[in-house]
Amino acid sequence: MQAIRSILVVIEPEHSESLALKRAKLIAGVTQAHLHLLVCDPKHDHSGMLGVLKAALIQDGFSVTTEQAWNDSLHETIVDVQQAEGCGLVIKQHFPDSPLKKALLTPADWKLLRYCPTPVLLVKTSKPWTGGVILAAIDVGNTDGEHRTLHSSIVDHGYDIASLAKARLHVVSAHPSPMLSAADPTLQLSETIEARYREQCKAFQAEFDIDDEHLHIAEGPADVLIPYMVHKLGASVTVIGTVARSGLSGALIGNTAEVVLDAVESDVLVLKPDTIMDHLEEIVTQH
Repeated sequence: MQAIRSILVVIEPEHSESLALKRAKLIAGVTQAHLHLLVCDPKHDHSGMLGVLKAALIQDGFSVTTEQAWNDSLHETIVDVQQAEGCGLVIKQHFPDSPLKKALLTPADWKLLRYCPTPVLLVKTSKPWTGGVILAAIDVGNTDGEHRTLHSSIVDHGYDIASLAKARLHVVSAHPSPMLSAADPTLQLSETIEARYREQCKAFQAEFDIDDEHLHIAEGPADVLIPYMVHKLGASVTVIGTVARSGLSGALIGNTAEVVLDAVESDVLVLKPDTIMDHLEEIVTQH
């Protein structure tokens, strides 16, 4: 996160209290990143508001540019501007549609998470980051190259946010329930599964300097465990990675991530493996 030179902040004109901008200021205040404020609107009639925001930010010592743009849809507009400006992070606030859909992300948010070639921070709560808990969700059982690289990215980003917000980093990993039909006998008993995961975690803990107190391993589906731990620890930010389903063009987020994102009561930073980022970059530049 320290390497991010420019942040794209999506501004929603009808919501004057921008939580996305608040988070961007916290990050840029430490990293000195440039802020590019974007209003996605075909009418382009928000110059006054953007001017006021820009003047206030410049007075506070931030480097700022602003833009109004529209290209067919919200997510396409955001991705186009992210590419044109070379922003290394996109920050957008999630606004629930209705009480019934309160938790659920809007289709525009989903498309942004799927197609944006950079990390996306979705701001879901007004909970302050400072002095809080940052939760990094990983899958220790997956040790192939792509997952290992993604794990290190998730933990690195978690540490970065924890240091800039003077917060504490915790790590959560779910392990599967025993399956009597499993070919591997160690996957047939809870005790042996947990022992095996603990063993894999030891190497992970040594590599990333995470003590037992800050590592949470439990049995069960990740889409249940992660929201539970977010709630239990009162986490301000959840850092989660997504790996594309194979055989599909573009990076589709897996079901676990979709359920987790809707269920967590925290802001969410979504990361993808470099290979997917590169693939998405290619798709975007071909348009």
